Amino acid sequence: MSTNAQPLALQQWEPPELTKPDAIKPGPIDARGADWSAQALPALDLSKAKLCRSDLRGSDLSQCNLDGADLRLARYDAATRWPEGFNHCESGAVGPGARLSGVYLNNADLRGMDLRGSVLMGTYLSGSDLSGALLDGVRLAGADLRQAVLRGASCLGTRFGNAQLDFADLRGAELTDASLENVESLRGADFTGAHGVEAFRGALLQREPEELDAWNPLTRSTTRSSLELPEQAGSMD
Repeated sequence: MSTNAQPLALQQWEPPELTKPDAIKPGPIDARGADWSAQALPALDLSKAKLCRSDLRGSDLSQCNLDGADLRLARYDAATRWPEGFNHCESGAVGPGARLSGVYLNNADLRGMDLRGSVLMGTYLSGSDLSGALLDGVRLAGADLRQAVLRGASCLGTRFGNAQLDFADLRGAELTDASLENVESLRGADFTGAHGVEAFRGALLQREPEELDAWNPLTRSTTRSSLELPEQAGSMD
């Protein structure tokens, strides 16, 4: 066993999420989970920096070197500025236009995120919180949305083909022109108060009773009761 290991200077250690872009020290940069939103960054060398889960919404990184930076699950928006030629859509970061097919985003906090123009086919989003997110026109074919929260999300024209929606919370979601007829499963999904349901209500109510009558313990409803019109629900009493 080596005896040359240097002791950890815990008194000088700070958690990476507290790293500030104006106080970066020489050496590998660890800013995982840091909030750098709405900041104009100087010409920093962020090559091979750990920026996963950081908040870069509204930030200006146009003068930075991001070669090899780990941007997985970093959040950006339409106001984020990137270095010329940097392909942020393929970087693993999450925001408008992101290419995240097949990526693991389980239990991610994506509340209010603008994901318009993104490709999320086959993406693992089980347990993720997408409440209030903008998902208009997004392709979610084959995505795992089991127990995901899409409460109040805007899903205008969103394609849900073959997605798994078991116990998903879609209460109050905007589903006008969305495609849900061919979802793989929706056991326990709750559509209470969702807009645009009338276009696919009939097709979903033809699904198997074990899906429609599954009780969602979080929303305290069944899929069937969340889809039926009030007069239909009353006729079943």
